[in-house]
This record gives sequence, structure tokens and C-alpha cells, in this order.
Amino acid sequence: MGELNNCPSCDAVFVETSFRDVCGECFKQEEVDFEKAYDFIKKRENRTATMDEVTEATSVTQDLLIKYIKKGRLRLAQFPNLGYPCERCGTFLREGKICIGCREQLTKDLQQHTTDEKRQKELLKQEQKLTYYTFGGKKGSQ
Repeated sequence: MGELNNCPSCDAVFVETSFRDVCGECFKQEEVDFEKAYDFIKKRENRTATMDEVTEATSVTQDLLIKYIKKGRLRLAQFPNLGYPCERCGTFLREGKICIGCREQLTKDLQQHTTDEKRQKELLKQEQKLTYYTFGGKKGSQ
């Protein structure tokens, strides 16, 4: 069952489902826009069009084009100059969610974090070894 929500495009109240994230009217408009964009890029002379060229020729926003790509409605294998931004830095991508540079940086950061945690544990162990505990004796005796 869906969840009651406001449409991100027009702010109308609608029931959000797993296959529809906008209200019925906006969904219809998105379908019209998809057809416009797809009809444009499926022509042989337009298959190498960039995101900007598709947007300019069809008035379909880049956000909608990216949505179509991410949902698998536009297959990038057929359109070599279309893509979407890296979720971290915005670099143009054709696959995955983050670019190679961001992936490498995240891996490096994780390795550094792991190294820091190990060092912290070692320091804690050393500190515990240096702590002396005394037992015994009666209260007040010297």
C-alpha cells in the first residue's frame, strides 16, 4: 500500500507507490515528456545528442532525463552522450552511483579510518598496561 505524500512537482496530495513518485497529473506530464525526449533521441541523427541538446530540443528538463535513465527507461548503451551526475561530486557518469575518483577517495578514507581505529585500540591497551592497581590494607592503616 502507498503512503500519502505531497507531489514534489506541484505539491498536490497523492498516494505514493513504488512505481509512481508524483501525482497522477504530473505522472501524465512526465509520460508526455518521456515520449518527446525518446522520439527525439531515437532518430539516427540525434542518437549522439548530449543532455543539453536533448533539453534544448524537447524542453524536457535534465532532472527528468536523469530520472528516466536511473529508472532504466533510457538505456545508455544506445545513447553514448547521455549520462547522469556522480552523487558525490557531480561528474558525468554512465554507470554506478559514484565516479572512480570518489570511489578511490572513499576507499582511502575508509582505510585511514580503520588504521586510526587500530592505533586507538593499541594506545588504549598500552595505557591499560601502564595502570597499576593496589589492593588490600585496612582502612585507616598506614
